[in-house]
Amino acid sequence: MGYASGHTADRFQRALSIFRQHGGMMRTSEALARGIHPTTLYALRDSGALARLSRGLYRLADLPPLEEPRLTTACLRVPRAVICCRSALAFHGLLEREPPTVELALPRGHHHPQVETPPISCHWFAGRAYRYGVETHTCGETEIRVYSCAKTVADCLKLRGQIGTRMAVLALRRYMGSEDFDAAALLEAARICRVERLVSLYAEVV
Repeated sequence: MGYASGHTADRFQRALSIFRQHGGMMRTSEALARGIHPTTLYALRDSGALARLSRGLYRLADLPPLEEPRLTTACLRVPRAVICCRSALAFHGLLEREPPTVELALPRGHHHPQVETPPISCHWFAGRAYRYGVETHTCGETEIRVYSCAKTVADCLKLRGQIGTRMAVLALRRYMGSEDFDAAALLEAARICRVERLVSLYAEVV
């Protein structure tokens, strides 16, 4: 092996070691900040040693497959995001199929993220409506933030014009019939989301 080849191999091994030290996954900006040269990063991608999850997000290819890959990738791409609405319903088992886009909640004023994969749709919440009911779940080696069942149902009722009244009422019905149903939590979430009257109305119907 010549000097150039040996030097390249050393750079590759060093870069892979840096990835392993940081959980096996990094954004391009993080990799560059930790001393990995762009040509090394892209060579590792082209060789198959790194898998490209989304634009600017890479993961060691020899790691076990991601759990909830669409949700984890979306959360890694948008660190301030909280999984919400239909995506949260599917995560909690209140919806059979995942929606075509990953639905994310962001604080009001946050720019719209430029994410190609997975496709996302965003909702902007203000104050406590953004902060309340956030749960942290571990998917493999990655933590994602998801709204609680109660907060998700309240959000669906509030955003029924976008996700559909039928879907919102279905979410309420399934939540009320689940083992995790918490009436106090639902009422608190409804108060914060300003849909108390709707929750009372639809709960009677259900």
